[in-house]
Amino acid sequence: MKVDRLWTNARIATLDPARPGLGIIESGTIAAQDGRIIWVGPKSEQPALETIERIDAEGRWITPGLIDCHTHLVYGGNRAHEFELRLGGATYEEIARAGGGILSTVKATRAASEERLVAQALPRLDALLAEGVTTVEIKSGYGLELETEARQLRAARALGARRPVSITTTFLGAHALPPEADGDKDKYIARLCAQMLPAIAAEKLADAVDAFMEGIAFSGGQTARVFEVAKRLGLPVKLHADQLSNLGGATLAARYGALSADHLEHTDEAGAVAMAKAGTVAVLLPGAFYFIRETQKPPVDLFRKHRTRIAIATDSNPGSSPLTSLLLTMNMAATLFRLTVDEIIAAVTREAAHALGRQSEIGTLEVGKSCDLAIWNVERLAELPYRIGFNPLHARVWRGQ
Repeated sequence: MKVDRLWTNARIATLDPARPGLGIIESGTIAAQDGRIIWVGPKSEQPALETIERIDAEGRWITPGLIDCHTHLVYGGNRAHEFELRLGGATYEEIARAGGGILSTVKATRAASEERLVAQALPRLDALLAEGVTTVEIKSGYGLELETEARQLRAARALGARRPVSITTTFLGAHALPPEADGDKDKYIARLCAQMLPAIAAEKLADAVDAFMEGIAFSGGQTARVFEVAKRLGLPVKLHADQLSNLGGATLAARYGALSADHLEHTDEAGAVAMAKAGTVAVLLPGAFYFIRETQKPPVDLFRKHRTRIAIATDSNPGSSPLTSLLLTMNMAATLFRLTVDEIIAAVTREAAHALGRQSEIGTLEVGKSCDLAIWNVERLAELPYRIGFNPLHARVWRGQ
């Protein structure tokens, strides 16, 4: 059998669900052809392979390329001044109600060209890629009108043309109420459903649709209206749910078969059960929890009890999680939420792929999947979430390259 590239002498965490734990193979090999994995397994079982390039991993660990499944990477400006306000005692909700928060980023994003949005996002994206990330989800939500929302999504797509990375885009028009709506949430949601969402779908700019269901954002009924239209247009849904209060967001997300519900600090047992039954992934965002100094932790024990899938992500955004390190996010998930090493590795690979609906393509090292690899200079995989401010990446492989 001829292959493009062969990695040998590796310790491999395949994350293959057919194998126990992290699917570890000691002294394994991975073969790629045309960007796809065509063999992975112990060297003792390796078939005869003729390769153009043979790479000795020298005993290093190989995991699937990391996946950041929840980011707001494309936006204008920054919100360092609000950070100062929070240090002075203002809460996230108080800043939002005073016209700051998301709306201040909306103003800066509306004023930025597509090229400017790309230029500002590239350093943030590069920081993620330098840590072994091979797939990034990017949401809109800082336009709150069709022209800017579309510009954000085009900029996100453009990032994938500028860098060797897979980009998944999500339309988050239901992120906040724009100032020109004069406080009328129902009227804004009606316009979003009748005009914005169909136009975004027609241009194929989004792979999914998200909403922010919260007291300072949109109600369950308003969110359901968005989801109904998304479903009719053939787009899967996701939800910012139960971050600041329990409005039943996790349960609503599950009712619509959402790919994920994200944040979830205030989710109850009914929500955890509903998500498990629906296959909706719980995406935990410890960066936001840390940055806005939350005290209510997501119910990790309930997710474990009911076997709700758990992913983690940076939530990289200018207001509540200006974080561009998935490795630091992994440490936060361990120290703040008490996730185990196995849970954390799975959360940024296999489970993150499920949160994007892309588990058939990425997230595990199996025959037929994209050859996206992260190769690490570590003795134990526990070093990935253990270290703070240290990057042990040896090499990053995207689609076999």
